[in-house]
Amino acid sequence: MSISTEGLDLRLPEYKSVFRNLVEGHDRYEMPGPICRVTGGQGGEAMLIVGSERTALIDCGMAYCADVTVENTRKVLDHLGRSLDYILLSHSHYDHMGALPYFRKAFPNVCVMGSEHCAHVLERDNAKKLIKKLGETARESYEPDKGIDILTEGLSVDRILQDGERIQIGRLDGEDFTIDTIYTPGHTDCSISFYLLPLQLLFTSESTGIPEGTDYLHTPSLKSFIRSLDSVEKCRRTHARHLCIPHYGMLPDSYVDRYWDMFCEECASKTRFALDMRDRGLDRDEMLREYIDRYWDPAKEAEQPKEAFDLNSGYILDSLLSELDLLKDRFGL
Repeated sequence: MSISTEGLDLRLPEYKSVFRNLVEGHDRYEMPGPICRVTGGQGGEAMLIVGSERTALIDCGMAYCADVTVENTRKVLDHLGRSLDYILLSHSHYDHMGALPYFRKAFPNVCVMGSEHCAHVLERDNAKKLIKKLGETARESYEPDKGIDILTEGLSVDRILQDGERIQIGRLDGEDFTIDTIYTPGHTDCSISFYLLPLQLLFTSESTGIPEGTDYLHTPSLKSFIRSLDSVEKCRRTHARHLCIPHYGMLPDSYVDRYWDMFCEECASKTRFALDMRDRGLDRDEMLREYIDRYWDPAKEAEQPKEAFDLNSGYILDSLLSELDLLKDRFGL
C-alpha cells in the first residue's frame, strides 16, 4: 500500500541543502508504504503515516511554515477521507514541534503524544520563550516577509508514551500495522525513535546522528554522548531494514548497517578533538570557537539558523567535556 498524492498540489519546500545524497540518484524524500511527507518549509520535517484505522504525524516542523504544513496534511487527509488522530513528538525542540499550536487549531481532536520529560519541558515558561525566540529567528532567516505570529499556546503533550509502548494504527498487508516507541536519549533527555512494523522502518531521533555526506555524520549529542552511543546500540538491535533520519530523510538501504558504525566513529573523532584541545590547555570559550570553526559550514543555514547552531554547539561541547574521560576509556584512546 502507498499513498497517491497525484493532483493534490502539495507545497513541499525546494531549496539547496547541506545534506548530500549518499548514493547517486537516491531520492531521500521518497517514502515507502502509506507514508507521506507533508513538510511545509526548511529546517523541520513532518511525516504523515496513514494506517487502516488511525493516522499519525511524526513531528510537525517549524512555526513559520505551519500554515503550509497544515494545509499539506489536510489535503492528503481530505483526499483519503480521513482525520488526523495522533501527533507523535520525537522531542521538544522548536524545529520539530513549533507548528503544534497551529495543528491543534486545525485538528482540535488530535491527540499529541510524547515522552514524560517532553511533557515537563513544555510546561516551562522559559522553554516556551526559547521556542518562540528560535521560531522568530527561523522566520526571519527563511521567510522574513511572511509576518506569521510564532505561537506557543498549545505546546503540550496529551498522552505520555512509555518506552516500548506499541501504538496500533491498523493492518498492512495482512499484518498488524504498529508504531513502537523507543526511548533514545542523548540529543535531549526526551528523545524518542519510532519503529514501524511490519515495514521495519525506523524513524530515528537526532540522538543517533544526521548524515551530511559520505564522509561526515553530525553527532548532535546536546545532553550525553554516552547515552547517544547506548541509543545507537538500542536502535541497532531492532534490525531495521530502513532508516528515516531527522532533517535528512530516507537513508539508502545499503547504508543501514554502516550507519551505526559511522556514528560511533564520529563520536570517537570528536573525543580525540576534545582531548587535543584539553591537552593544549584551552579554556571553554577557546574550545567553543575552535569547535564552531571546525564544524560550521555556511551551507548549514539551509537547514538551521547560525544562532541555533552556535547555541547547540555550546551544549554539544559541554556534553563532550563532561564525559571526556568516560569516552576516552570507551574508545580506548
